[in-house]
Amino acid sequence: MSLTELAAAGAAAAARPLLEVANISKRFETGGGAVHALDNVSLEVRHGEFVAVIGPSGCGKSTLFNIIGGLVDEYEGTVRVAGAPITGSHREIGMVFQEESTFPWRTTLENVVFPLEAAGVPKAERLERAKALVRLVGLDGFENRYPAELSGGMRQRTALARTLAFEPKILLMDEPFAALDEQTRLLLGDKLLQIQAQLEQTTLLITHNIAEAVQLADRVVVMTYRPGRVKRVVPVDLPRPRTSEIIGSDKFGRTVATIWADLREEASKGLSESEAALTRRKE
Repeated sequence: MSLTELAAAGAAAAARPLLEVANISKRFETGGGAVHALDNVSLEVRHGEFVAVIGPSGCGKSTLFNIIGGLVDEYEGTVRVAGAPITGSHREIGMVFQEESTFPWRTTLENVVFPLEAAGVPKAERLERAKALVRLVGLDGFENRYPAELSGGMRQRTALARTLAFEPKILLMDEPFAALDEQTRLLLGDKLLQIQAQLEQTTLLITHNIAEAVQLADRVVVMTYRPGRVKRVVPVDLPRPRTSEIIGSDKFGRTVATIWADLREEASKGLSESEAALTRRKE
């Protein structure tokens, strides 16, 4: 292959999305019958990009997250990383969940070290990497504390550092700050933006919080009520580097309003369906 062909191949690879979700559909069988969770969902995330997925409760956001992360199988469609189709868990994808996921019997540093231990990284190297990540997430001085001695936000930062320890190309986050108070969410959003910029970390965030999505993302994917489909992709035209101070700007407010206009219609469908189901049960 000539130098020109090599350069063209390299440019094509750089232009290709790092994560491709193509025509994903998923149905679940339940005691009450089949549930059509997702219908022909497609999206792309490029290297270093931050994309948020938002939708009403029941739209299949977490199902999509679990499919991409390899926790749900038997679906229609394809998930690709760097152009290669994948099934099941993948070395290049790291996941951070809403639920508490730190190991209570391990200190902050021991939690972060864990995936490096499992990978057989030499002790000196894994300790050096873990300490750097603890600093990165702002937990200096808390290396030897156990999760029970930390706040909820600090535990989530520990879980984030542990996920980043094995250097995933793609970070999946499923409502990681949902259990936290609003002030803590905003401050952790600032910290996440710093980390994402410093590492150029490709990130896909699942959230139900419009302000959080606009604060963090380059693009926001709005999903319909069940079955979940991509209703609209809204670009977030806000400057970077970005902090929570941006939430006071007019442009931030207009972007939130644009997304809410789409989301309100879908959330209303979900509410109407829930009310109808409640009425049927009473009858």
